[in-house]
Amino acid sequence: MKNYRKELHFKTSTRRAYLNITPQVESAIAESGIREGLVLVNAMNITASVFINDNESGLHRDFETWLEGLAPEKPYDRYHHNGYEDNADAHLKRTIMGREVVCAITNGRLDFGTWEQIFYGEFDGKRDKRVLVKIIGE
Repeated sequence: MKNYRKELHFKTSTRRAYLNITPQVESAIAESGIREGLVLVNAMNITASVFINDNESGLHRDFETWLEGLAPEKPYDRYHHNGYEDNADAHLKRTIMGREVVCAITNGRLDFGTWEQIFYGEFDGKRDKRVLVKIIGE
């Protein structure tokens, strides 16, 4: 069995963002030469997420509205975690949206349903973050 590891790097210009990273994951699969196996894609920061959903801008706005309703950014003093940092809401949003995805690779491609895409969710941006892409298979 072969394995391949790659890091993706992000620094968003906004505190929160949703980035379609499917092309970068597909590129890593091609680089790996693995035709049959699995790919793990996980956020390597506690205030970011990786998840699968539809690439539709209205849905992304719905994520933002829904998450802000569950864990609003402000007022900062509503959270026990906030003090040195002001990102307790980002930790909660990441918990809701998830840390990683695992996807099948078939014939050298992501084995996805019709509308599935991989997204990086940023909840405390404006600084360097990483995403791990780990591929195993043959």
